[in-house]
Amino acid sequence: MPDTGCRMLDAAFAPLAIPSAAMYNGAMHDRGDIRIGKDLVAASAVPLVLAILDEGESYGYAILKRINELSGGALEWTDGMLYPLLHRLDRLGYVEARWIEPEGGRRRRYYRITPAGRNTLAEQRRQWEVVASALQNAWHSLHINRSALNTAQGL
Repeated sequence: MPDTGCRMLDAAFAPLAIPSAAMYNGAMHDRGDIRIGKDLVAASAVPLVLAILDEGESYGYAILKRINELSGGALEWTDGMLYPLLHRLDRLGYVEARWIEPEGGRRRRYYRITPAGRNTLAEQRRQWEVVASALQNAWHSLHINRSALNTAQGL
């Protein structure tokens, strides 16, 4: 494998296999029909789910709804993507799961973040902040360079 300059810190940073059918469920919402690429969806999966569970214990369907809500409808995960990720996070010790059957209700598996999951979330948040800042700087620089070029050309 070629050296890309990136290090795998632990299994939470390992690539996530995402079937293309699992990325989108139904019509896209009014965001200019934006489609988030499979690689970006995979890269953001762990910190997104851990951040949602950091808000409080939740179950699969509620997590799916929260992802949709947080992304303004641009990310519509299916259970085919979420549940394998939750099982992997459970195996890694980043979340704990338990079954709850409310009276007269349907049995659901609830997930909550563990201290190890919070540590992983904090590390991934720092990494995403660096990436987001670099992108903002690059786009700002591109805008300034285009503006200067347009001014120089009298546009």
